[in-house]
Amino acid sequence: MEGIYLDHAATTYLAPEVLQAMLPYFTELYGNAESVHFQGKKAKIAIDSAREEIAKHLNCKSSEIIFTSGGTESNNLAIFGTAYANKGRGRHLVTSKIEHSSVTNCFKELEKKGFEVTWLEVDNEGFISLGDLKKALRKDTMLVSIMYANNEIGTILPVKEIGEICKEQNIPFHTDACQAAGALSLDTQDLNLTLLTLNASKIYGPKGIGALYIKTGHEIKPTQFGGSHERNIRAGTHNVPGIVGLAKALQLAQENREKENARLIALRNKLITGLTTMIPECTLNGPKNLRLPNNVNISIRAVHSADSVLQLDELGIYASPGSACKAGSSQPSHVLEAINLPRNLRHTAIRLTLGHKTTEEDIDYVLQNVPPLIEKMRKCA
Repeated sequence: MEGIYLDHAATTYLAPEVLQAMLPYFTELYGNAESVHFQGKKAKIAIDSAREEIAKHLNCKSSEIIFTSGGTESNNLAIFGTAYANKGRGRHLVTSKIEHSSVTNCFKELEKKGFEVTWLEVDNEGFISLGDLKKALRKDTMLVSIMYANNEIGTILPVKEIGEICKEQNIPFHTDACQAAGALSLDTQDLNLTLLTLNASKIYGPKGIGALYIKTGHEIKPTQFGGSHERNIRAGTHNVPGIVGLAKALQLAQENREKENARLIALRNKLITGLTTMIPECTLNGPKNLRLPNNVNISIRAVHSADSVLQLDELGIYASPGSACKAGSSQPSHVLEAINLPRNLRHTAIRLTLGHKTTEEDIDYVLQNVPPLIEKMRKCA
């Protein structure tokens, strides 16, 4: 049995169209983009074309796109790069309590270095208060970083409104859009963004490649040193196949997102309704409506997340206890803690995230097999 993969928030497979676009740059056009000979020029042309394609979907200048090794590096570069380059402006930063660990750990590190961070609370669905944000901003605030959509519970944050508030006070605003890129608009002008993080592996692109949008005029201090690549902001030989793959994956994601969103929402809602109806004391974590089209996060009383995921694996259903980055941790999710989920439910949450290959037959299989599995696990507990 091939299995039913419901862990697309962790990573996605490589789309065939993306693979085809990448292949020549592994075998035939393998030059270093910094070289001046034929092979180097071909590589540079590919990178320039990819940059323009990404810029089109972000409604920005191609010169505002910097390539990185993925979402983690982009988030680190955005946060550390801004903090170190703008210390003269102040030492205060603002973020939320439900950010990805590649954001939260940056801010924790900055706190150790003498920066002051305001950690915005969220409500029980994962939304920040715009009023709280306004109160948190100060004259010495140098950066606000709030994710576009949460990777665990799927909450879609009011990024445009946050951007408007920051723009009014001339405060740089960064958003981690890794989970949002396949489902939501990435128009940086409409969203009032200064910085935006992308990761190819969440949108059927290759692993190990990402991008950071940096608005013209915003100063970033490099965190990696070497050659003069990427406008002296990110040193290192270009990953040409990865860059080409990222551009193709983003193109497909953005061009097809409305049709795919409608399909996924129908399947997502069927799965949520079925699980919460058929399994006693099974509850949805996060909002019912303003959530990613593919995200289902539920808590099942008296059944530990790790046990659920292992038993689901035996059924050929591949899910996650929450964020893949914390799958091996015994600590409860900081996101579930932030939304004040009762303590006895924090270790019972599982995340099922749908994707392009998910079918109604897959959802039916889950609904037929998971409720009796949970009943059996409770009896054996």
